Amino acid sequence: MSTRRRVYRYGGPAELRPDAGTGPDVNRVGSAAEFESWAAARPAAELDEPFTYVVGTDGALRLAPRRSEHVACAGGEAVWSAGEITFARRAGHWTVTDVSNHSTGYCPDVTSWPAVAEALERAGLAHPGGFTHAVVFRRCPACQERGIVREGEFVCVFCGGELPEAWNAEPPGYGRLP
Repeated sequence: MSTRRRVYRYGGPAELRPDAGTGPDVNRVGSAAEFESWAAARPAAELDEPFTYVVGTDGALRLAPRRSEHVACAGGEAVWSAGEITFARRAGHWTVTDVSNHSTGYCPDVTSWPAVAEALERAGLAHPGGFTHAVVFRRCPACQERGIVREGEFVCVFCGGELPEAWNAEPPGYGRLP
């Protein structure tokens, strides 16, 4: 892939990292056939709820039950995006009805959408063309806490400091993949 993508490294609680893995509840979905097989194995009630997702740096969509940690879904690795996603079957085809970048462990920027779109298209899934719920993450320069910008107010909820307009929630020292 020639597109340069920002890589998001896990920056959440360290105690969650040791549990990271690709256990039986984490499913890699790289094609429409793999998604169909995965969906067919899910109980109907489970398909009514959102799922945890990540897009790995291999471009594949990984899905896990909603209450799963993103770092576990990613096998402890860096990602191109992460959040929550909901599916529905309409007119005989699977579609994404809701998708966000809400992952407080990875804090992906809203600009991570193209990686999500490509992974969904590879999985044969129609999608809304953007995050239906976009979350804006920032790191406070004053106290270094990461948080969510709410209602366009770029103010740290922890210390009241001013938050930058540009995304800066990545843990220090991490770059981009070529």
